[in-house]
Amino acid sequence: MPRPMPRPTTAQIAYGSVTVVFSTLAMLLLSRTGSGVVGVAVIAVAALGLGLLVAMTVPAPRPSAPPMPAAPERVPAQRAVLPEPVREPAGP
Repeated sequence: MPRPMPRPTTAQIAYGSVTVVFSTLAMLLLSRTGSGVVGVAVIAVAALGLGLLVAMTVPAPRPSAPPMPAAPERVPAQRAVLPEPVREPAGP
């Protein structure tokens, strides 16, 4: 059974969005695309792909390790106290 896909973190969404916006602006300015729909569409698709690539390469946080169980409290070994042998008084 495949594992469910993890949700993107806030950092991944932020980096991906910023990449899409800035790469779109940069490509539109550098390509000097006018109002051509095809050129703008190609640049938009390329920017979305680049944003997705950046979002997926941002390292996801590692799940925290489960807390270690507390070490059992060490109690010194109890010594059994043996009763002293009963001494009978010496007879007549």
